[in-house]
Amino acid sequence: MIRIRAGAPRRTGRRLPRAEPTGIRRALTLGLPTVWGAVAITYKLACPLAQQDGLGARIVTSAVFFAVGTGLIVHVRGVLLRELRQLREIAGAAQNVLLRPLPPRVEGLAVAAGRLSASRGASVGGDLYEVAATDHGVRVVMGDVRGHGLAAIATAAAVLGSFREAAYEEPELPLVLRRLERALGRHLRERSRAEHPAGGGPAPESPVAEEFVTVLLMEIGPDGEVTALNCGHPWPHRLSGRAEQVSGGEPLPPLGPFPLPPELPLLHCGPLLPGEALVLHTDGMEDARDAAGRFFPLREALTEAARVPPVVPQAVICAVYDQLLRHTGRLPADDAALLVLRNDRRLVPLQGEAVPSASTMS
Repeated sequence: MIRIRAGAPRRTGRRLPRAEPTGIRRALTLGLPTVWGAVAITYKLACPLAQQDGLGARIVTSAVFFAVGTGLIVHVRGVLLRELRQLREIAGAAQNVLLRPLPPRVEGLAVAAGRLSASRGASVGGDLYEVAATDHGVRVVMGDVRGHGLAAIATAAAVLGSFREAAYEEPELPLVLRRLERALGRHLRERSRAEHPAGGGPAPESPVAEEFVTVLLMEIGPDGEVTALNCGHPWPHRLSGRAEQVSGGEPLPPLGPFPLPPELPLLHCGPLLPGEALVLHTDGMEDARDAAGRFFPLREALTEAARVPPVVPQAVICAVYDQLLRHTGRLPADDAALLVLRNDRRLVPLQGEAVPSASTMS
């Protein structure tokens, strides 16, 4: 399922639907099948027509029992659909808490995000992203948890929860990464205790020792300068007429298997100029294959999506996912997330520098 978050503003003042009383709903759920069954039994025992053996009597009796059976099937189907609708609403609310909708603009940056889950009917997996406007600049995280299922969602929640606090509190980006490492370590230790055979729980889908998270931390300063810390995650692309991969140097190992080194030097990725866009993604985009085994050409798809300026983040996401699904012909084998940030800030001249007027430009 594709979820595209273009940062639509939240509406307030919406009236909540009136909840149906639980007692009435339970009575209807249990009472209607009883009524249908009573009708069938009463007809069979009390109706003289039901005691006859003629062809007409048999046809009427069959019609009565067919109507009763159809009513029961329709009732049960309605109950199951109502419960499924409620479960989907609850799951959607929980998923939005984990990957909450991003605002349309963050400190002069236009923002849009999308995700494609490998599991049919799900919109959240092991991919994670967040954008935070802090006193230290706009901080962005994009990550990918190894594996799928509930364990991957819990790990993603632990990392995201830590980032949402550390991004505002820590003055330097390396300190934010240290906080993410400690939060992941606590989560894995708690999970290891819960999955221990002495606890009597089911066997885990993947051992804790093999768990890791790739993380890309980026900070966009007021002047557009981009710095990053990369823990085994794919480098982003810069859109400026065409897509070019940003590379700030050798990445660190993913979080989890090994401790971070004592020194965490920031990687300088150059400025994000006004009008340019930065595209962060998970490896599910580049690893998607078609029936012949060919990988999805992400850079070409981004270049095609940004061919006509200005770059519109939501349009880029829609175009890339459309090409991805056409390339694979089905849902990809791994979750695929995409995050686009366009610099809408204006160039401000230095103090004392004259701003060119229309007459001087002509």
